[in-house]
Amino acid sequence: MHIALFHQYHHNPDCPATCRHYTFMTELAKRHQITLITSNAWESKRLTQHYHWVPPGVNLISIEAPYSNKMGVVQRLRAFSSFASHAVVRGLRMPKPDVIWGVSTPLTTAWAAAQVARFRKVPWVFEVQDLWPSFPIQMGAVPSTFAQQQLYRMEASLYRQAVHIIPLSPDMERYIVEKGVAPGKVTTLVNGTEIPADIAVQEQEALREKLGLKGRKVVLYAGTYGRANDIPLLVKTAELLQDRPDLCFVFTGQGYDAPLLEEAAGRLPNIKLLPPLPRHEIFKLFSIADVSVVSFIDLPVLEANSPGKLFDSLAVGTPVVVTNPGWTKTLVEAHSCGWYVPAGEAETLASTLVQHLADQPAMAHMRVNAAQVAREQFDRAQMVPVLEQIFENCLQTNS
Repeated sequence: MHIALFHQYHHNPDCPATCRHYTFMTELAKRHQITLITSNAWESKRLTQHYHWVPPGVNLISIEAPYSNKMGVVQRLRAFSSFASHAVVRGLRMPKPDVIWGVSTPLTTAWAAAQVARFRKVPWVFEVQDLWPSFPIQMGAVPSTFAQQQLYRMEASLYRQAVHIIPLSPDMERYIVEKGVAPGKVTTLVNGTEIPADIAVQEQEALREKLGLKGRKVVLYAGTYGRANDIPLLVKTAELLQDRPDLCFVFTGQGYDAPLLEEAAGRLPNIKLLPPLPRHEIFKLFSIADVSVVSFIDLPVLEANSPGKLFDSLAVGTPVVVTNPGWTKTLVEAHSCGWYVPAGEAETLASTLVQHLADQPAMAHMRVNAAQVAREQFDRAQMVPVLEQIFENCLQTNS
């Protein structure tokens, strides 16, 4: 089977980002022909050179389309439209695939996949990573009512055209079904993670020593410092706990609020700011954390998201604090692998951190549960056969 993947923001384990599609392509390429149509936006941001840019056996079609989390609305729209238009052209020129796999965000990438599928007369699968256009609209990035209406029409059209839809959370699936999509056309495959080998205690202690964290409780935020990630909440929480030398807030990542963190790290003794880390090093950092925080601002659309750092933390047995009242709250509470704090409530986050971190038996219980739920439900390797079956079913349906 020849599978063509349209994904604007491909990255590999040398990058400071999750590698969902790298893992999927690595396994799929052992049995199928894979063509990846992507931009070069992340290639220059590789922090190491330990991995092939694409997995062995994958045919790469790379498009010049720079992107940064710091871009304004107009710059982002240009990047999105540029990639989409070039992706259509390149998709029409490549050898005809059996099935097309279109990944949003942004929605324009899925649109490009749909156009190529229509012209090439092949089925396509729509992977919904974020709920567009609801997310940019609720963030205030699309003020025009006319533009909003056009984007919602595009979304509905793509749901109709796709042979199958893959959302990344049960709340996303519920949203899509409520749009009138038949439940049998939708299969949720959460963002998930790779399950790393056990990290030796000696390695963990060496890293603690290197980072000056020996004897301290570590509260970790590892991810994008974007407008939606509520970095001000974490800075405020650190301020409230700055008289607790036994606690340290560790940050690694990049994005819009990096200047805010740099200023805070310069004046607060309990904030340690690390540079971005490649994917293959991040699990070791998660393993030395006592707890990680997955924070977002209070927007309804964010309740459905499927953040990679949640699964990475659970994979090494590190409990997670979430600030969304959606499915992630249900998850950490049902499996007792973390806890929920309402978005924006720094005082509540500070008090619960002190309370939970002082209860070592309870934290040990959460660590066991975190690792167990990650192995049982969030291992990307276990998702590949499901994904493969979806593609095969699409071919049978289309024949």
